Amino acid sequence: MSVRVARVARAPRAWARSVSGRRGSSNCPRPPPAAVDVAALLREATAADGGSRDAEVAAGRREPGQCSVLLFPGQGSQMVGMGRGLLRYPRVRELYDAARRVLGYDLLELSLRGPREALDRTVHCQPAVFVASLAAVEKLHHLQPAVIENCVAAAGFSVGEFAALVFAGAMEFSEGLYAVKIRAEAMQEASEAVPSGMLSVLGQRQSKFAVACLEAQEHCKTQGIEDPVCEVANYLFPDCRVISGHLEALQFLQKNSSKYHFRRTKMLPVSGGFHTRLMEPAVEPLAQVLKAIDVKKPLVSVHSNVDGNRYMHPKHIQKLLAQQVVSPVKWEQTMHAIYERRKGTAFPQTFEVGPGKQLGAILKSCNLQAWRSYSHVEVLEASEDTEGPL
Repeated sequence: MSVRVARVARAPRAWARSVSGRRGSSNCPRPPPAAVDVAALLREATAADGGSRDAEVAAGRREPGQCSVLLFPGQGSQMVGMGRGLLRYPRVRELYDAARRVLGYDLLELSLRGPREALDRTVHCQPAVFVASLAAVEKLHHLQPAVIENCVAAAGFSVGEFAALVFAGAMEFSEGLYAVKIRAEAMQEASEAVPSGMLSVLGQRQSKFAVACLEAQEHCKTQGIEDPVCEVANYLFPDCRVISGHLEALQFLQKNSSKYHFRRTKMLPVSGGFHTRLMEPAVEPLAQVLKAIDVKKPLVSVHSNVDGNRYMHPKHIQKLLAQQVVSPVKWEQTMHAIYERRKGTAFPQTFEVGPGKQLGAILKSCNLQAWRSYSHVEVLEASEDTEGPL
């Protein structure tokens, strides 16, 4: 199939709406022109398939092994130096220039040189991972354009879900980045209000996650903490969870890990108890921004963190993206939804686009056969051979 990447129109689009839903003045700044339309190839591939309603119809004509899935990482995958391996690919610098206008600071400089303490702050790392992931899509398109053309599904972990939706054409780059900016600022503020965090727990079949969380909450009450929070925030793979909540609750779980049959626990380097009701103050600011965005139906299947299912219509996207902030990330369920197939059916190629290889490691634990077709798009150092390994 012959396809051409279309360039996006240069004129900015007035997307901000008032709280009442009418287009007009708003406190939200207009986003700059999108530097690149990462969904353009998908649009033209869809049109080239005889005017099919969406990419799913075309995907049904391909052999399963010819299809591809893109996975977008989330907060925690960031590292100083990310993006250095992407700058020589077409339009990547344009993405970072557009990001500077949306954010008001030099995201590329922060991503390349740090300092790490600044990059790791929620308010910075969420936009940084978002832009690096979409820049990695540019690299992938340059090296293997057929992967983009044959993409049938995408999913992103937490903030990565915004990048997946931009890739799929559900929202424009600048709109998505502005929503991520507001989300990150609101989550940073909420996390600073209460001493909280996230605890990675590798359990086993007999592990008692629910009981552990309840008893940790009761312990917090004895310490004078009112309405304590301790609950599963991420479902990663069988017997592996991330628990979020008050720091006192997480410390209790670490001290009593053997009681609940936890094999290993580790505090994550994040600033708050994300994906719990501790983030409730962040929901409304994000919801208001999402209402102002002209969300479209994705051109490929994008799966929601909230329930693991595909988004069906734009209103669905706006609702669940706000809900996601206070809901557990059901990544294990998402992996099953994407890769479930009849015995003997080939698995699609999977590409992790963005910093780190955490999603690949999780996929290996969820579905070993699917992982055998996994690749990572490197974002750190540029390869000498542009046609070589990703």
